[in-house]
Amino acid sequence: MADNNSLVGGESLMQKISKQVIIFQGFIALFLCVNLSLITTFFMRDFFYTSMRYILFANTLLSDSLILILTNMLFICSYFHFTMPMWLCIIIYIVLSLYIFVTPVTLTAMTLERYVAICMPLRHGELCSSRSAIHSILIIHGLSSAPCIVVLSIFFSSASLSFYTQYSACSVEIFILYRWQEHLRSAVCQFYFLIMYITIIFCYVKIMKVAKSASGENKKSSWKRLRTVILRGFQLMLCLIQLWCPFIEAAIFHINVMLYINVRHFNYITLYLAPRCLSPLIYGIRDETFFLALKYYVLCGFVKNKVIIKRVC
Repeated sequence: MADNNSLVGGESLMQKISKQVIIFQGFIALFLCVNLSLITTFFMRDFFYTSMRYILFANTLLSDSLILILTNMLFICSYFHFTMPMWLCIIIYIVLSLYIFVTPVTLTAMTLERYVAICMPLRHGELCSSRSAIHSILIIHGLSSAPCIVVLSIFFSSASLSFYTQYSACSVEIFILYRWQEHLRSAVCQFYFLIMYITIIFCYVKIMKVAKSASGENKKSSWKRLRTVILRGFQLMLCLIQLWCPFIEAAIFHINVMLYINVRHFNYITLYLAPRCLSPLIYGIRDETFFLALKYYVLCGFVKNKVIIKRVC
């Protein structure tokens, strides 16, 4: 039987895997640096943290950054076959399962905010104040915690006390003790998927009607906001598909282990990294006010552009 470290096309399999890990770390470091710059910009001006749209944006950045850090830590532990005590794994699972839902629920709330801004402009100041944003974040975390509570409640009632003292590789599969638990978790995820996508489609249709009937500068602004909703819908789709990853990967694991590893790497890049680089694109770059502020602070104020100074200061 051939050794795993045998040369394949001039380099060993271990070298290839090591390069993949290094590339992953490079991407994650880049995304975290971008997110840190955006979060810093958010807190530098009171205009941003008194506006609902930017408060929700900052919530997605914090959620995405936390998910990237934790999933990367689990990825490294899995790659090097590290184990951890189950009590620590449970804590990581609680945080991850919460914030994996926080991002798509927040994206849905941001879409609703755009719907109010375009279709109900006279009530936007009343419904989308900074006070409403704080209430929205509490509601978002409450809704996002429901699936985690369901899974863990069943798990705690089924697991033996000796389980918590064991050491094992940390993954979501260890919390699924029975087949029906997996079906229940899948049903909860699909229910959330359905509700959030119905909301996105409803807002899209309403905003599109307003965009078609608008004229002049209002028409241009409405179509720009409509494109933002489309981008957010695509981002939400990627975030929601990742909720199905554990079920897809579990099925593939029983077919072929090497295919399972490749699929897991693919899912990690396309469904965990990709959606989280769209948030900086949608608001950090496409939003002119935020982009000018970001540019000003990243360059430490050395570029004395009059437009930047007027918008930021």
